[in-house]
Amino acid sequence: MQDILSNIIINVNEKLYVKNPETSELGKKIIEKSIILIDEIGFENFTFKKLGEQIGSNESSIYRYFESKHKLMLYLCSWYWGWIEYRMVFATNNIQNPMEKLKKAITIVTEKIVDDSSTIHINEAILNKIIITEFTKTLLTKEVDQENKEGFFLVYKRVINRIIEMIIEVNPTYCFAKSLASSIVEGALHQHFLMNHLKTITNCNETISPTDFYSDLIDKTLK
Repeated sequence: MQDILSNIIINVNEKLYVKNPETSELGKKIIEKSIILIDEIGFENFTFKKLGEQIGSNESSIYRYFESKHKLMLYLCSWYWGWIEYRMVFATNNIQNPMEKLKKAITIVTEKIVDDSSTIHINEAILNKIIITEFTKTLLTKEVDQENKEGFFLVYKRVINRIIEMIIEVNPTYCFAKSLASSIVEGALHQHFLMNHLKTITNCNETISPTDFYSDLIDKTLK
């Protein structure tokens, strides 16, 4: 699957950038270093000035690619969910058993992420850490309705909709497929956060993963 993924370009909504960062070495460096810097200092403390210092370029050069750090974060989130979607599609494509297919999809969206060497300028393991801590902040804004209309969350919703379809395939009579699917995708991020920071209020730990929890949940919920 890795060979296939290495030939795939993750498409991101064109409205999220001024110039596509994938089209130049500077653009790729902006993406690469922004992921590392956001992980190190947090999104609140992240600025284009600090990023410029990291890449050895002036602040104005970054604005030629992104009009704001919010749009850059939305770009990173959209790229991440596009990457998750590709992995989910290829991992489940040839699985015939509905429950087996659903569990494989859940594994993709809930497991601990390791870096994919086929995407040299993007460290998915670090990006996943950012998604865990920062993604909901891109949703919980006053602008969310307008940004949703602009299609900024389309890929994220597409990942959830794929899981909805799989849940319905497993149990067509289950009435809460949408709520269950969105709870799995969003809840997995939360469980990973709790594992790292608030260990006393989750059962997930070094031996019990969020994947274990959600696999058990769908077994009991959809039986």
